[in-house]
This record gives sequence, structure tokens and C-alpha cells, in this order.
Amino acid sequence: MNGEELKTKVKSGGVIYGTMLSLSRNPRWATSMSAFGLDYVIIDTEHSPRGRDDVADFIAAFSFSGVVPIVRIPIPDSHYVTMAIDAGAQGVLAPYCETVEEVKEVVGATKWRPLKGALVKSAVEKGVFPSEATKEYLENRNRDNVCIIGIESVPAVENLDNILNVNGIDAIFVGPNDLSISLGVPDQYDHPEYEGALRQILTTCKAHGVPTLIHHQTIALTQKWLKEGARFVLYSTDSRTMHNGFRSEFSAIKAVGEELGEVSVEIVGESEEVI
Repeated sequence: MNGEELKTKVKSGGVIYGTMLSLSRNPRWATSMSAFGLDYVIIDTEHSPRGRDDVADFIAAFSFSGVVPIVRIPIPDSHYVTMAIDAGAQGVLAPYCETVEEVKEVVGATKWRPLKGALVKSAVEKGVFPSEATKEYLENRNRDNVCIIGIESVPAVENLDNILNVNGIDAIFVGPNDLSISLGVPDQYDHPEYEGALRQILTTCKAHGVPTLIHHQTIALTQKWLKEGARFVLYSTDSRTMHNGFRSEFSAIKAVGEELGEVSVEIVGESEEVI
């Protein structure tokens, strides 16, 4: 699958599956990731300590994997968009967008690079290009690029309808931790205000024909919101899933150790990673 195929599948009502990479850096991880049945991965550079070289090498390893690499950039800024795509990413996730101006900057850099300045502004706001040949050239050059906009605060939710009027948005991302904090109910993912905000986002996005991905960390929450309309599935992280997988399997092994007389078996809790 490439970026264009991913966009086509989800826009036609299909479900796509992915995870966030918060820990993995070595390019050899791409081989393992490609065997998990994922459609895409999001390589985090907002909260994870990855340099530009790390990202470029990691993305290169995904080139022949069939898994679409998307980079979560640090801030919604055209410079970071360009760096990610120049490194080989097939899209970006721009976090914590609240204004139409921020979104236009991200869309312009994702969909119409290398246009800049007044020309990219004209392309995004008016659909006007230097020539029809330039438009066709840029559409072909950027056809795989996926543009995901992060809606993670009350002001963003309130402005979502205006934001979605910007052409070129392929999906809306919801960061549950940031959004719940903004709502005044930190990490209370069953709180009526939080659930109400998610339903408002889903309804608004559906009206604009834009899919929604919600980055939940548990199977139950991911299943719940998949049923409620979040067809662009983003589940957990590599770090959290590895922690919980080892925890579950070694808990089963340690249970036998207890039966054999081991008295100091450590109880390991679920991962506390928030990203």
C-alpha cells in the first residue's frame, strides 16, 4: 500500500490500521513492523527524541515494506512538513492545530510543495496555479502525501467546521490526552464531556467527508470508537504494546513459578506511556 491507496481505501468507507512509533529507531524495525498486518505507521517526532537523520534512515527502511510511513511533526509548520516529506515520508500529522491559517500552511506544504510564499497561498486559498501544467505536475509529485490535522483542544473543536473547509485535509487526528486535559477531565475517557466532544468531532468530520483517527491506548476504547465511526484506526504505540505483551506473557510464566514455590514474583502494571 502507498499513501494514495491508503487515502482511497479510507475515503471509500474502508478501515485502515496503524500504530504510533514512539521508541523504535533502528531501520531494522521496519521488517518487523511490516509483518504485523499494519497499513501505516506514524513516526513520532513531537514527543520522541528523533533527529532528522534517524527519521530519514527509518523511513527509507519502510520504502519496500508495504506500510505507509507518516511523520508526526513537532508543530504545524511548513518547514517541518517539507523536512519530513523530503526524508521520504508519505504524509504528515500536524499536532495541535487550532486555526485555519495553521492548517493552510500545513496543507500547502504537504500537497503543493515546492511552491512557497504567495504562490502556495494562491493555490490553497483560490485554487490558482502558475499554469495548468504546474498544477498537474504538483498533483502527480505529491499524490501519495497524506495530510492529517491534529484537533486536540476545545478551541480546535469549536473551530473544526471552519478548519475542514480548507481543501486538502485527508484526516483529522484526535489526541485523547491533550483533549481531555483541555476539557478539564484529564484522562477520563469515559467522561460525558470527553465522549460528547469526540462525537461532535466525528459528526462534523463526517459532514465534510473527512475520516477521523483517535489515538486510544486500549483495545476496548479503540473498538468502541471504531464502532462509532473512527475508520482510520490508530492504536497504541510500539513501546506500550511491547510492554503489555511481555507483561501478559511473563505473568503467565511467573504464575507457574509461584506454583513451584517462588515467593518474590514482581507484579508489573500496564504501561504508563502517554504520547
